[in-house]
Amino acid sequence: MSDNRQNRRYPQNLQGVLQLAVDAGSAAEGPSPPEPMSEERKTWLREALSDVCRGQMDEVEQMKQCLAVLRKDEPNDKEPDAEEDREEDEEDERESAFDTLSELCENLDNARDLMILGGLELCVSRYLCHVQGGLRWRAAQLLASCAQNMPQVQEHLFKIDVLPKLLQLTDSDPNPTVRVKALYAVSCLVREQEAGLQAFVAHDGFSVLMRGMQSENEKVRTKSAFLLLCLLSSNPEHKETVVSMGMVQQLVSVLRTPHSPFHEHVLGALCCLVEDFPQGLEDCRNPALGLEELLKQRTKELHGKEECQEQLDFCERLRLLCFNRQQTDDVGMDR
Repeated sequence: MSDNRQNRRYPQNLQGVLQLAVDAGSAAEGPSPPEPMSEERKTWLREALSDVCRGQMDEVEQMKQCLAVLRKDEPNDKEPDAEEDREEDEEDERESAFDTLSELCENLDNARDLMILGGLELCVSRYLCHVQGGLRWRAAQLLASCAQNMPQVQEHLFKIDVLPKLLQLTDSDPNPTVRVKALYAVSCLVREQEAGLQAFVAHDGFSVLMRGMQSENEKVRTKSAFLLLCLLSSNPEHKETVVSMGMVQQLVSVLRTPHSPFHEHVLGALCCLVEDFPQGLEDCRNPALGLEELLKQRTKELHGKEECQEQLDFCERLRLLCFNRQQTDDVGMDR
């Protein structure tokens, strides 16, 4: 069966697809000699397949039109005030072009085509640093849409050095939406991507996440904590890196802020840092940190709240890992 699949030649054009459909229909009819396909049915099938191919071509043309809008020269700041309305219209047009591209590039084929058309370079070189926040965050969102689950696009983005720019936006952009979208793009580049994770570590990405968890913006805090948890869960070899930079102390400090749903991810990250890692366990047990009492207090606060059950489970798990007096030396004991 597998040999047949490997030897099978797939159609390269519309006529080939038509012939494949004819062959498949004939095979389905069994061993009896099939009747030739009528001209009427052939015409119908050609038109149906042509519509499908035309739809794909139309999407490529849409992307080209959007890129043409985004490649237009920026308005001259020295133009008269009467041009302000035109400048606003052009900004709206650019935003609409980005929205269309992001929607189209949910399709992986379109994401690859956009890369070939030079759209990713345009995002990085002109729009990640654009003066308008609405264009910055849309550029970051488009990069995220294209990079998600697309190793070819991810590798291309690493070559044009986009990660440092996204980390900088995540860390310090004055527009909170830009920070959220940039962090989303970072996540799409580094999760389950070894080269991306190495670049993330090299550019001090864990420090960016640490500061993100202390942000005033709830979405930035939540996404930073969630990405930290994901990276530690799938890449335990980086525990030493984050513990050595004082991550345990920072996470406990975050837990002392007013209760928030994102504390679930913070507790999960702490559990990762103590499991099978003595230094993380030692940091959590430091009496000066007061973690044991904090966990008792948090457990009492969350008791009976069904919507907080996951967080309550993490509290109990962390307490057992760190402060169960009967197994203090068993770092990696499961519940």
